Amino acid sequence: MSAVTASPVSETRSAEPKRGLITISIMLATIMQALDTTIANVALPNMQGTLSATQEQISWVLTSYIVAAAIMMPMTGFLAARFGRKRLFLWSVAGFTLTSMLCGAATSLPELVLFRLLQGIFGAALVPLSQSVLLDTYPREQHGSAMAMWGVGVMVGPILGPTLGGYLTEYYNWRWVFFINLPFGLMALAGIFAFVSETPKDNSRRFDLFGFAVLSLAVGAMQMLLDRGQSLDWFSSPEILVEAVMVVLFAYLFLVQMFTAKHPFIEPGLFLDRNFSVGLIFIFLIGIILLATMALLPPFLQGLMGYPVLDTGMVLAPRGVGTMVSMMVVGRLSGKVDTRLMITLGLLFTSLSLWQMTAFTTEVSELTLVYTGIVQGLGLGLIFVPLSTITFATLAPRYRNEGTAMFSLLRNLGSSIGISWMMTLLSRNTQVNHAVLSEQVTPFSQALEQVSSWDPTTVQGLIAINDQVTRQALTIAYLQDFRVMMWVTLAALPLVLLLKAPAKVKMQS
Repeated sequence: MSAVTASPVSETRSAEPKRGLITISIMLATIMQALDTTIANVALPNMQGTLSATQEQISWVLTSYIVAAAIMMPMTGFLAARFGRKRLFLWSVAGFTLTSMLCGAATSLPELVLFRLLQGIFGAALVPLSQSVLLDTYPREQHGSAMAMWGVGVMVGPILGPTLGGYLTEYYNWRWVFFINLPFGLMALAGIFAFVSETPKDNSRRFDLFGFAVLSLAVGAMQMLLDRGQSLDWFSSPEILVEAVMVVLFAYLFLVQMFTAKHPFIEPGLFLDRNFSVGLIFIFLIGIILLATMALLPPFLQGLMGYPVLDTGMVLAPRGVGTMVSMMVVGRLSGKVDTRLMITLGLLFTSLSLWQMTAFTTEVSELTLVYTGIVQGLGLGLIFVPLSTITFATLAPRYRNEGTAMFSLLRNLGSSIGISWMMTLLSRNTQVNHAVLSEQVTPFSQALEQVSSWDPTTVQGLIAINDQVTRQALTIAYLQDFRVMMWVTLAALPLVLLLKAPAKVKMQS
């Protein structure tokens, strides 16, 4: 009696249900972590009142999380190799969920900052691990579809965060922006425990304490510099100068250690892959655009156009819808259309939306806001999924855990730099624009004669004129920021030429 051998087709079909359950479990963890990057922002004023904190003190709720996550993210590869990827994933999800509950139950500012710091430590590995698991779960020809599903959580989470956070804060309490993680965390924990396979442990790999220490100090100092630079007037502050020196010094020491140590914290062979190295530069630039736009639009809509928090969230939500749609389309086109062509199209869409945003006024219609948001969402989706696929197309599987950690770290650093850069430009350009516009305000101006309340000979009139000049100067500064981001997006176009087409390369051993 001859043995019956299962065909590859039947094996693939039998594996599909398990892959689907793994994907759902991974997506829950990814969405939970991605939402927390922005969901707490809109609740800060409410936290400030409840905890009797100043504006600078309450900002540590965000800073502690960002700095802790940035420092711990490069540890993902080593911890996954030493303890097993599944075990690390389970501990990360459990720790993140528990600390989320503690954040929601905090009764003082020091408690909340401490729990947010722990939340950042546990959450740092979630996004890199989820990407690594999906790349290993799906065959190479399905990596595009896998990255499309993964990208929905990574990209849409931060975009929808302010909308969900505003709703929970308005109708419930700011504590619910943390409590909302409980159902996601429990379901993700059960799914990962039941369906994700464990990876072999590598106890032979030594921990490079010095390399980790100097990299952590460099990344932590960079995040502190970017987060506090604007409020401390940048390099006029001794603190910012010290942090800048720390970034340069410890980054240099890390590079020296990486290329000279026998067992470095990050293996230099990781960066010998051209697609991976170019992909890191690419995702850094895209990070600048992704969250900087979301940092600028809410204050533009609320401060200049008078939109309530919930209306702001509703107007911005279509951006996430556009991203989701394009990611699903890209997932189906993966393997049929050149990845580099999709990235180019995404860059052009994103540039087009930013160019259209340079024509915004304080009277811009909701239809225009929704339309530009959808176009930008489509563009970002067309960039992110193909880029996530092609970056790892030629990277050896043994580097995936470290590679996904570096990919997420560069995206986060790009986002931090983008937000700080755009906010600094906004502040300084507002002052410059105010000075330029004020030069045109004279008693002989015909515009002043047409508005009775703008009488420069009275105190009330001067106040009204100054308010209007400030409003217009700020509006122009927003448009100038949108223009800068448009040029950054266009500057990324030549990088497409450096990427190798996946069909023409072979996977490294």
